Amino acid sequence: MLLLDVPFLPDPDYVEFLAEFQPSLYSVHFSLFLKNIPDGRHRSSTVPEFGDLATALARLPGPKKYGLLNSRFHHPSLYTDKTALHTIIRALDTLLAADVLHGITIVDFYLLQALSDTSPETCSQLEALPGVNCMLDSFAKVRACLEAIAETGFKPPTKINLDRSLNRNLPELADISKQCRRHYPKIKLTLLANEGCLDRCPFKLAHDAQIAFANTGCIANETHATNQELGCIRELGAQPAKLFKSPFIRPENLQHYEGMVEVIKLCGRTLGPAFLQRVVRGYAARRYDGNLLDLMDTMEWLAKRLHVANKELPADFLTRLSSCDKNCRACSYCSELLDKSATPLPFQLEDLRQ
Repeated sequence: MLLLDVPFLPDPDYVEFLAEFQPSLYSVHFSLFLKNIPDGRHRSSTVPEFGDLATALARLPGPKKYGLLNSRFHHPSLYTDKTALHTIIRALDTLLAADVLHGITIVDFYLLQALSDTSPETCSQLEALPGVNCMLDSFAKVRACLEAIAETGFKPPTKINLDRSLNRNLPELADISKQCRRHYPKIKLTLLANEGCLDRCPFKLAHDAQIAFANTGCIANETHATNQELGCIRELGAQPAKLFKSPFIRPENLQHYEGMVEVIKLCGRTLGPAFLQRVVRGYAARRYDGNLLDLMDTMEWLAKRLHVANKELPADFLTRLSSCDKNCRACSYCSELLDKSATPLPFQLEDLRQ
């Protein structure tokens, strides 16, 4: 049975919602919500109190709990800044003392080693999970990542996030899964289902780096404008049929991954509790009858322009897309699929009232 790894927000209504879905959850992941501890997403303008985080997490005794320290990189001074490192350690210790933390998700291995050196005692109680942006798309990368974690004082992970490209490469996924079963039988494998980014997005590394730069305070966050002018928003806006090449997993196709992975990760924590409830419901039920784009994290902007009727997509959707050679110049399948399933939406001004 596939279980879910879902974003956690200390919103009372959302916490109560997740409490009802605990049988479907393997784990939750969350920002530490501390000013000087960036993760892999844009900083929010409203930051909950850290104490509220521990209290809210305690409402979910079932799922494992992972704090996010998954910025692609940090300011180099952080690695030797004992005051800043001890701030992180104190936050981790607080959550450990409340019994609401099992590990951290990491991408920057310099930070992982620095934390391990700063407090081996704290780190020995926590798993270190390689984040999805470690892009583990081969067994060789999996092994190298796990060996690097083993060189620190952290516990080995009980699950790892594989790269989203494997969602549409089932033979390669099956091979990696088989090798992981042989060499790391206790580790559960995870796939990210609903990111909705371009296939093997060529903008991804630069985009993540710009977010990290912004989170260090070195630059202003201008990534949305950059993507509109030069990146994925411009590309999908001009050629919306490319959305089907995105390696998302529809709720209706989860059964194809049974036996190869154990956990399906959902994302979208910056889009708020209402978005997350819709996504969790859809994937837990393995069915969604609305706009497919309403489940996608990075296509949230496109959902305001286009309605893709998820229930109208063909039964062989995954089979066709996972066997595709990506030679779009010689194939019209995605364009024809867009014509059959999608309806343009009228322009509406966004209601920004609170």
